[in-house]
Amino acid sequence: MNTQTPGRVIVTGGGSGLGAAIVEAIRDAGGTPIVFDRDVSNVAGAKALEVDVSDRAAVEAAVKEAAESLGGLDGVVTAAGIDRCGKLGDVPADEWEKVIGVNLLGTVSTIRAALPYLKGSRGRAVTIASTLGLRALPDATAYCASKFGVIGFSRALAAETGGVIGVTTIIPGGMKTHFFDDRDEQYKPQDDSKLNDPANVAQAVVFALSQPFGSEVRELLICPAEEGSWP
Repeated sequence: MNTQTPGRVIVTGGGSGLGAAIVEAIRDAGGTPIVFDRDVSNVAGAKALEVDVSDRAAVEAAVKEAAESLGGLDGVVTAAGIDRCGKLGDVPADEWEKVIGVNLLGTVSTIRAALPYLKGSRGRAVTIASTLGLRALPDATAYCASKFGVIGFSRALAAETGGVIGVTTIIPGGMKTHFFDDRDEQYKPQDDSKLNDPANVAQAVVFALSQPFGSEVRELLICPAEEGSWP
C-alpha cells in the first residue's frame, strides 16, 4: 500500500501519557509533531506550546502559531484528556464540566481551528475516544458523556468532510499511564496487567495518519486482549 509519513502533526496532550507516546511514534515514522499541553516542561525533541485545550481562544492562537511555524499542517491528534470519577451528585459541577471542556470541546476547538490547514494539505484529524465512548459505567458520567460525544462528533465530521480531509477515531481501552494516579483507590485499575502499553495505541495512530488520501480508517478499537471494558 502506498502509505506516507505522518507529516506535520499537532498532538494535544502530547506532554505525557498516550500523547507523549504518539509524539515519539510520529517522530520515529519521519513526521514532525508539535505538542499542545498545559505542561510542556518534559517535552524534548519536538516543538511545544503551552495551551489549555478547554480555552478556545488559546487553542485558535496556538493552532495558527503551529501552522505558521511549520508551513502548514498535515494532521491533528486530539489526545488531551482528563477524568473526574464519582456519582453525578458528588462531583462538583465545575469539575464535571471541565471534563467535557477538555475531552469534547477541546477536541472540537482544535480541529475547527486546524480545518483550513488540513483542507489545504488534504490532511487528517485523528480523535482519541475510549471504550467508555461505547459502553457506559456508573460513577463515570462525565467521562462517558465526553467520549460518547467524541465518537458522535467524529462520525458527523467524517460525513461532512468526506473526500476533503480524513477523519479517524481511535478507541483505546485502558493503558499503563499516569492517567489514573489522582483517582481515589476504588477507581484505579486493580490489575495493570490488563492495561495496554500506550506505545501500541500510538502505532495505531501513526497507521491512521499514514494512510494515503482516499483510503479511510474511520474507527479503530485497540485494547489489551484481556481488558474487560469492551464489549
